[in-house]
Amino acid sequence: MTADGHGAEGTDAAGGSTPRRIYGIETEYGITCALPAGAPGAAISADDAARYLFRKVVAWGRSSNVFLPNGARLYLDVGSHPEYASAECDDLRQLVANDRAGELILDRMTEDANVLLAAEEVPGTIHLFKNNLDSAGNSYGCHENYLIRRRRDFQAVGEALVGYFVTRQILTGAGHIRPRPGGGATYAFSQRADQMWDAMSSATTRSRPVINTRDEPHADAEHYRRMHVIAGDTSVAETTTMLKVGMTDLLLGMIEDPAAGSGSVRDLALAEPMRAIREISRDLTATTAVELSDGRRVSALEYQSEIHERVRAWIDESGFTLSSSQERVVDLWERGLEALRTQDYDAVSTELDWAIKYRLIERYRAKHTLAWDDPRVARLSLAYHDISARHGLARPLAARGLMARVTTDDEVEAATNEPPATTRAALRGRFVAAAQARRRDITVDWVHLKLNDSAHRTVALKDPFSPVDERVEALLEAVEEPA
Repeated sequence: MTADGHGAEGTDAAGGSTPRRIYGIETEYGITCALPAGAPGAAISADDAARYLFRKVVAWGRSSNVFLPNGARLYLDVGSHPEYASAECDDLRQLVANDRAGELILDRMTEDANVLLAAEEVPGTIHLFKNNLDSAGNSYGCHENYLIRRRRDFQAVGEALVGYFVTRQILTGAGHIRPRPGGGATYAFSQRADQMWDAMSSATTRSRPVINTRDEPHADAEHYRRMHVIAGDTSVAETTTMLKVGMTDLLLGMIEDPAAGSGSVRDLALAEPMRAIREISRDLTATTAVELSDGRRVSALEYQSEIHERVRAWIDESGFTLSSSQERVVDLWERGLEALRTQDYDAVSTELDWAIKYRLIERYRAKHTLAWDDPRVARLSLAYHDISARHGLARPLAARGLMARVTTDDEVEAATNEPPATTRAALRGRFVAAAQARRRDITVDWVHLKLNDSAHRTVALKDPFSPVDERVEALLEAVEEPA
């Protein structure tokens, strides 16, 4: 491992692979308990539903904030939002599988919670939604994390990247039925766009910045920082998850390359990012012009096309060999832009969330002659984000070839218990699994593993790239000892 945070495989600039990077996704889920149509009374609150959801977790973990054998973190966030934070990943397919594993884990928790409701004769069915807005307009997020090299110009790099994240929604937005102030509704790219209030800030709930600057690398702070992005929509389609993380990883690779540097995007800084993010979301043609800091005006389509061309040129000039997932990212990035350019969405209507949902709703509206603000349209939109195997639409859409996949069902199932084998998550996952099997008391966070015995043995794992550590092996041997 090199001191700059890249693995040895990423140090060969001539014909080697792109720099190795750690990334992850934190997903907050919407929760509700719904009564059958026409049933009397009222369903339990979201707070009570969350307590039922986490009852078994608290029973074995003695907390609603636990780490799992697959290396991920599961907890109940502010506002009774279940949250799943993926394990550290260094491969796109690996990340998509770990993220989807979170859906499967939470779906099974929901099934267990509904069995408890029925056993206690509590009316209603709990549903979890992988979206960003509830019916009252409350927003909850999907945060992306990218490990980057610590550098003095972080603020300047962040300010330049804000424009990329603001315009990226034309490809990676989840699709949003947006009410009009005077009545009616229309379709927009992003559920998060109207909820963002700042470009960069250390706050996450008060100002909701595009990039959170709080300095928590969860790694060796001398070498690393964490690019914490909170402006993105939650993705249902695996291909959209792959695209939003993959294109960002490639862009960061270009910026961190001394041959290109941060200057490769600084000329694309936006003059008014928060105004731009809203205007872009509401224009499905992606042609609304927004102002850059230097006074030029460009559309989101032109902006993303320019970023794509620069990244593509960097890849070609560097001689990098892309992985199959990265090749798929570059191709989908290009096809997504072409679909917007021609206004023919068929080429991406099974891969980009906003396009998949748009086609689904438009066909339903045409069949039943419905307006965008019809409650039946809202229910269909919500069902798109329901993670339930019984009530959600993602699985039947995928089964019919209407939603593309990155992983297989077997990969997702395996990822519910197996951590990524190539990162620090492998060590954490083994430690958690061993402690659960032996019923040993432990304390775990992203960096530390602690066995709560008389010796209070603790190991700090500051290298997120390493899946091997002799100290952890010794700690695992201690776990196996009689308590």
